[in-house]
Amino acid sequence: MNLLKALATVSSLTLVSRVLGFVRDAVIARVFGAGLATDAFFVAFRIPNLLRRLFAEGAFSQAFVPILSEYRTLQGEAGAKILVERTATLLALALLAVSALGMALAPLIIYVSAPGFAAQPAKFDITVAMLRVTFPYILFISLVSLAGGVLNTWSRFAIPAFTPTLLNVAFIGGALLAAPYFDPPVMVLAWSVFAGGVLQLALQLPALAGIGMLPLPRLSWRDPGVRRILLLMGPAVIGVSVSQISLIINTIFASFLVDGSVSWLYYADRLMEFPTGLLGVALGTVLLPSLSKVHAESDRQRYSMLLDWGLRLTLILALPAAAALAVLALPLVSTLFHYGEFGDHDVWMTRRALVAYSAGLLGLILVKVLAPGFYARQNIRTPVRIAIVTLLATQALNAMLIVPLKHAGLALSIGLGACLNAGLLYRQLRRHGIYLPQPGWRAFSSKVLVSTAAMVAVLWAAMGSDAWWLGASGALRALALSGTVALGALVYFACLWLLGLRPAQFLRTT
Repeated sequence: MNLLKALATVSSLTLVSRVLGFVRDAVIARVFGAGLATDAFFVAFRIPNLLRRLFAEGAFSQAFVPILSEYRTLQGEAGAKILVERTATLLALALLAVSALGMALAPLIIYVSAPGFAAQPAKFDITVAMLRVTFPYILFISLVSLAGGVLNTWSRFAIPAFTPTLLNVAFIGGALLAAPYFDPPVMVLAWSVFAGGVLQLALQLPALAGIGMLPLPRLSWRDPGVRRILLLMGPAVIGVSVSQISLIINTIFASFLVDGSVSWLYYADRLMEFPTGLLGVALGTVLLPSLSKVHAESDRQRYSMLLDWGLRLTLILALPAAAALAVLALPLVSTLFHYGEFGDHDVWMTRRALVAYSAGLLGLILVKVLAPGFYARQNIRTPVRIAIVTLLATQALNAMLIVPLKHAGLALSIGLGACLNAGLLYRQLRRHGIYLPQPGWRAFSSKVLVSTAAMVAVLWAAMGSDAWWLGASGALRALALSGTVALGALVYFACLWLLGLRPAQFLRTT
């Protein structure tokens, strides 16, 4: 398998999903603005979305894919299918129970996750109502994650990468077409989450059937493979998803701030998720099954070389992305969200959060590459210890930064915590001899830094005044932003070319 080609496939399809995600958020911002109703929805959606990242795409994927790869390598496809069927059956039963419990305990969950809402009965009640609709999303998306893990292990990356677009389609259609039929209209967003989960699962099933891995009910509580997955999942919840735990704690802090704070953080986080998804998630998706396969074959040298490849790609793509987000924060926010009820004040407040988030983008993406270096080896203890340290440090930063920086302080603590997480993961990989850097890192890093500096200078000169971005029409802003981004990318990659870096240097196969 050509890893660069697989990465390009995942990234391009993720790009489609992210672009639709921005359309989704622009539609939500235009129709509903940033206030009581959207704060309520974002809290109601964040809780099942957090569970998705913790269990479905986080702990479950990191525990399931390495063991599935091992079964396929050592026991063949017949053994792998039995593992898939037993895992899927147990997962579905557990998630049905969790969904029912979450719907029943929705008021208590909101009290705990957004205690500031309790002082406003209308805000609290609508949040509870929406949470009861959105909570079953964890059932659908966890099964989608299982299906995606199987397809990725079989090197079928396209369908899992395309699947998230269906949630965005459900949001856009619901907000534009169905909102007037709901009371209050914002409830349409909760039902769009439910519909999106159903659509995503429906898309995956034919693809599983095509590779002969469509699971049938097969319950077995004592299957050794299932038990190993469960044992890995528990600590992996913390090890993989520390940033998501920090986000939910940030929501608690933000619920005590002025109305709109939760929404400003949400819109800034959505912009951060664009490069995180294109680079971090895509790299992790491609690397984890490849690393798991190489580990099952006991090839330590190739294992280290795969990690080196992932780290170089992260630096060359994530560093300029972080710099561009910081420089172009106001143009990005105004172009995507400054419509309808989303006013000038909302633009400035979201910009502050985005600049703060951008400080940690490189760390967030590095974690997506470094953590699989442990999980592919089924090593859970090391990243868990690191995650606990990171979580404590992040909350200490929250306490220090929330008073002077308000909601932007919460965003900055997430980014700084991610950098700490990445640094500690890297240190342990080196310490245990799992990763040995390939020659040429100093020269490579210098070329990336010089090219990034050139790009920043050009972006700063080309973007113009803040007043223009706030006053121009949506079409003009979109045109100007597209041209500015294209110019920055051209300068960056031209500098890399002049300094001697070529795409062929990143070709890898497994």
